[in-house]
Amino acid sequence: MTKGNINVSVENIFPLIKKFLYSDHEIFLRELISNATDATLKLKHLTSIGEAKVEYGNPKLEVKIDKEQKTLRIIDQGIGMTAEEVEKYINQVAFSGAEEFLEKYKDTAKDSGIIGHFGLGFYSAFMVAEKVEILTKSYKDEPAVRWICDGSPEFTLEETTDKTDRGTEIILHIAEDSLEFLEEAKIRELLLKYNKFMPVPIKFGTKTHTLPLPEDAPEDAVAETEEVDNIINNPTPAWTVAPSDLTSEDYMSFYHELYPMQFEEPLFNIHLNVDYPFNLTGILFFPKLSNNLNIEKDKIQLYQNQVYVTDEVKGIVPDFLMLLRGVIDSPDIPLNVSRSYLQADGAVKKISSYITKKVADKMASLINENRQDYEQKWNDIKIVIEYGIVTEEKFAEKADKFTLYPTTDGKYFLWNELEEKLKPTQTDKDGNLIILYASNADEQHSYIQSAKDKGYEVLLLDSHIIPHVIQKLETSKEKVSFARVDADHVNNLIKKDEPTISKLNETEKESLKKNVEDAVQDKKFTVQLEDLESNDAPFTITQPEFMRRMKDMQATGGGGMFGMGGFPEMYNLVVNSNSEFANQILKTENTEEKEGLIKHALDLAKLSQNLLKGKDLTDFIQRSYKQLEK
Repeated sequence: MTKGNINVSVENIFPLIKKFLYSDHEIFLRELISNATDATLKLKHLTSIGEAKVEYGNPKLEVKIDKEQKTLRIIDQGIGMTAEEVEKYINQVAFSGAEEFLEKYKDTAKDSGIIGHFGLGFYSAFMVAEKVEILTKSYKDEPAVRWICDGSPEFTLEETTDKTDRGTEIILHIAEDSLEFLEEAKIRELLLKYNKFMPVPIKFGTKTHTLPLPEDAPEDAVAETEEVDNIINNPTPAWTVAPSDLTSEDYMSFYHELYPMQFEEPLFNIHLNVDYPFNLTGILFFPKLSNNLNIEKDKIQLYQNQVYVTDEVKGIVPDFLMLLRGVIDSPDIPLNVSRSYLQADGAVKKISSYITKKVADKMASLINENRQDYEQKWNDIKIVIEYGIVTEEKFAEKADKFTLYPTTDGKYFLWNELEEKLKPTQTDKDGNLIILYASNADEQHSYIQSAKDKGYEVLLLDSHIIPHVIQKLETSKEKVSFARVDADHVNNLIKKDEPTISKLNETEKESLKKNVEDAVQDKKFTVQLEDLESNDAPFTITQPEFMRRMKDMQATGGGGMFGMGGFPEMYNLVVNSNSEFANQILKTENTEEKEGLIKHALDLAKLSQNLLKGKDLTDFIQRSYKQLEK
């Protein structure tokens, strides 16, 4: 029997591991399962190249609880260790056996799936165990050995006849403050969280399996049952399979495996697969999002060689794609030593750029393959595309190929189609293309109708971040401006070189304007006279495009130099000086009657903009009923 001290650079590393290295004690199971998986995959590789003269077979891992003995066992059928290897890999803390293995077999072990980043994973066991035993037998023809350590730097190592089969068994004697890890429900929860897609089957207990009845069985026959291994993981998740070998049903099934509480089907998926200049696989799903920017649950999951790491993937996944769901798996993503959070470096930026490009390419192919289907899904995916246009320059450069611009009539245009459609009619006298849009088809119906009467198209752009998208488009496109249909009278939104005819002279106009200003006396409204068509509305309320847009941008986290503080409510009251109502105001001599006419017209204009509320609305309704009684 050998006795000795573990080779550490401080007197006792275990308290440091327990207190500082791993913030969450449950990580120990992930680390030990990962080590067992590595040991199994190492054996697979060595048998495949003929170095290990043993039968690989169909190995599995096993996790066993013994409440009476207060032990938790992790058993593998992998490569095992000799006494010399235990000395080297267990007693020399922070020396990674997997790292050395990869270096030795780097030309042939590239795709073997060995994790091998750190040598401290095994010692996470001491976060929950007061004593740890290792029973291990190498695939080489050497005796089995037992290693025991009680959490101090002292250990014992001796040959044993207690283990005759190849592999390693880790026995944790669970400490009094960690007895929760002897509960079956807790261990199942952790296995499903961290090891659900590990590449080697993991047995956790047994389950009853009902055998199928033979075809000629009588009606009252009772099916026989048998106890079988309860394999808790899926060793070949969809992202590890070639896309050509998967059906749409396979993708849907995997989605529900990832998110068992999600009952709605995703709209489509993107399969990621790259091996240069880094390794990355994964599947991203587009859920139905509508205008929802606050998706917190069911986030994208990050794996490293099928080991779950985190669902906090900021940095790897661009911000705009954080709204998606799915899996990313890469051995090249740099993690801290406890494999619990990302470390920023150039590889992360490259991965983020690749994912951005892959999503953009997928969008372009989807719209080309089935334009009608893409249009039907647009309202559920547009928030991702629009967010990407605003926040990712590389994505924005490609976005014209797959960004749709719907009209209030339910037609959809790509950018080049939109330009071609609108230029003949919606180019103003200065050569600018004016794109009219509405944010709410019902509330802005009268303004939309006025624009249509002129032969103009009106887009329906109703997501929360449209003000930012518009600003981006106006700065990236030449001679293009957007105007919401209620920002001004349509004649002013798209100014043409057309003469205007005025029925009133300048004196009459000045008098009309003063009459309206005296009656309104509300600083929110700026009265402006316009020579419009005689059948246009007498009063129209508009909100200046710049002020309204800045206010909208502020509400969604923007607004530039105006981002601090609130915006005042400011409107234009456009008075149609060519309307019959303008004449009626001028002809009415009774001041009180004139004021009543103007206020009633203003209330009608407010009502059309959903601005008539509270006492003003109550007074308006009562006044309208009285007029009906006359």
